[in-house]
Amino acid sequence: MHACILEQRPPVESGLPGLRHATWAGSEHGLSRLSVWRQSIAPGGATPPHRHACDEAVVCLAGEGTLFIDGVRHGFGGGQTIVVPGDVEHQIVNTGTRPLEIVAALAAAPVVVRLPDGSALPLPWQAGGK
Repeated sequence: MHACILEQRPPVESGLPGLRHATWAGSEHGLSRLSVWRQSIAPGGATPPHRHACDEAVVCLAGEGTLFIDGVRHGFGGGQTIVVPGDVEHQIVNTGTRPLEIVAALAAAPVVVRLPDGSALPLPWQAGGK
């Protein structure tokens, strides 16, 4: 596949509670080492605790949240960027009163996600994730 221009679709229900998702770029667009995700996490919602072998940068566009990484809690909000090295367990929780709006860039396509016990977490938005 050659270079292309993609619409930045709004996040839609993902199949994970409280999490809306849109893949803005990834393996379905011919990428093998980069995924870009747009997500909205409802107040009180969270990603599951998880890890993936690739590095991740999460840009917080709006809202407030808490990052749990290796058992340590870090508050963050709009205008901040979270950096998560590969293979580090982490979780993002919306601790605010409005949706937490984020864009994530991950250094893999597709992204293979694992739960804390090492089992695979199939992502509903990836082929084979349902």
